[in-house]
Amino acid sequence: MTWMQHFAELRRRVLWTVAVFVIGFGVGWAVAPVALTWMTGPLMAVWPDGNLLYTGLTDGLMVRFSLATLIGLLVTAPMALGQLWAFVAPGLHAHERRVVWPILVLSPVLFVMGAAFAFYILFPTVFRFFMELNLDATVPTIVMPVTRDYVSFVIGLLKVFGIAFQLPLLMVLFNRAGILSRGAVVRARRYAIVGIIIVAAILTPPDVVSQLLLALPLWGLFEVGIFFLRD
Repeated sequence: MTWMQHFAELRRRVLWTVAVFVIGFGVGWAVAPVALTWMTGPLMAVWPDGNLLYTGLTDGLMVRFSLATLIGLLVTAPMALGQLWAFVAPGLHAHERRVVWPILVLSPVLFVMGAAFAFYILFPTVFRFFMELNLDATVPTIVMPVTRDYVSFVIGLLKVFGIAFQLPLLMVLFNRAGILSRGAVVRARRYAIVGIIIVAAILTPPDVVSQLLLALPLWGLFEVGIFFLRD
């Protein structure tokens, strides 16, 4: 194929991906109220009589837009990865394809695992900690989180955990590319653990519980990644 033919194929695949995103966004817009109820589940489980607050006329619009965008991206991700693989696979050697396609398959799986870990394990613990801290204030207090801030907080942490769970894939990818050897990783294990703790402290809310709930899985994933590395 010529460069123009490659460009035409890339444009076609991008347009198909954009079309799927638009459809996913429309679906997300329709189901956003249900998604918001699901997203607030961990908070309401530890605060059954609580209420969230809209502080501006556009808050409802922005919350719905954020949820629709998130759902659109989730719907589009498998399609985008499939289109990416179909575009690059013909230009790869057999041994390169054996490395790349498992990464494209496992990456969204690990992302979902990380997001699920945050939603079902981290959120109940962290929200209970924060609500008890707020409600135990020594002055009269009305706790009413802003809906827009809550949705942004939840989506941000879901992304953080989904990306963090990509650690084993990155280790394997660098190893197969000849950048990272198993021996070097084993020798640097203690420094890697310290780095994991620092990253967890930066990416999570400023409490020890959430930092540990990110650092411990990352440490486990780091050890799993070592198992698949080559010398």
